[in-house]
Amino acid sequence: MDKLEEKIKSIQKNLETELNQIKDLKHLDNIRVLFLGKNGIITNLITKLKNFSSEEKRKFGPQINQLKKESEEKINKSKEKIIKTQAKALNLKKQNFDVTAYNPNRKKGSLHLYSKFIEEIENIFISMGYDIFDGPEVESDFYNFTALNIPQNHPARDMYDTFWLNKQDMLMRTHTSTVQIHAMKTKSTPIAGIVTGRAFRHEAVDASHDIMFYQCEGIFIDKNVTLSNLFSVSKKFLQTFFKKENLDIRIRPGFFPFVEPGIEIDMQCPFCTKGCSVCKKTRWIEVFPGGLIHPNVLKAGGINPEEYSGFAFGFGLTRLAMLKYRINDIRYFHSGKYKFLKQF
Repeated sequence: MDKLEEKIKSIQKNLETELNQIKDLKHLDNIRVLFLGKNGIITNLITKLKNFSSEEKRKFGPQINQLKKESEEKINKSKEKIIKTQAKALNLKKQNFDVTAYNPNRKKGSLHLYSKFIEEIENIFISMGYDIFDGPEVESDFYNFTALNIPQNHPARDMYDTFWLNKQDMLMRTHTSTVQIHAMKTKSTPIAGIVTGRAFRHEAVDASHDIMFYQCEGIFIDKNVTLSNLFSVSKKFLQTFFKKENLDIRIRPGFFPFVEPGIEIDMQCPFCTKGCSVCKKTRWIEVFPGGLIHPNVLKAGGINPEEYSGFAFGFGLTRLAMLKYRINDIRYFHSGKYKFLKQF
């Protein structure tokens, strides 16, 4: 008999312990089944009651029934408590609901290839001490041609098929070189900066030409600037951009009205060692035209060419992107095709 009394007390204690550790309604239901289910601890005890003597039934019957009743009440109270706690938490969540956080139709997106590409180029030149310049896309004849040593009736103007506007002497800039004149007129020497932006030309659109494309223009103006400074900057940029320390450059003469002397810089092909389709089996790729800024251009920008010199360079961002990522059609950049853009 003493053992039965101890068992009843043990069951009460164990139930209290279990109820103090409940986490949710599912956990509570597991406890109910453990103690009051078909094969539960208390249910089995009631079943065994029929095997007791008359004296034991009179003594322990009421105690076991009371144990069942109290256990049911405790489990029901715990259930009510959990439901109230959950309802309170839900109500609090509704009161503090952030309407801006709910966006069921949110679509994935990323920066365009051009945006990433331009940021990468700008970061390289910033690390070399260059500033980032900007300028208008709608320009005057003066900034686009005259100030860059391309006067009226100059044969070099035949190189540019220009989008002229209905306003007198206004046009869509044909190159980002216009910004170097703006920089000379507004900034004090020494000047070191680049501009990345769009240029517009009346081209027949095909795999390698478009009416709108991106360029990068850079200038450095100070005392005693020479071509060796330009060679050093261009080589460092190309090595960093293509992540190849052993990338060599070669220099060829070239003509551009706004520089004297003018040069063309070729880089060694970063994709092969014996020739490939990108370099047309030559191992060299033309990328970097430039030269020393022409004295007439310095004068147009308000800088004394007797005291200062400088170099300028320009290259096609679109062409460089096509080279780096081996894109064979310029039209992909503006196609809006998700399959192409998601690669970058």
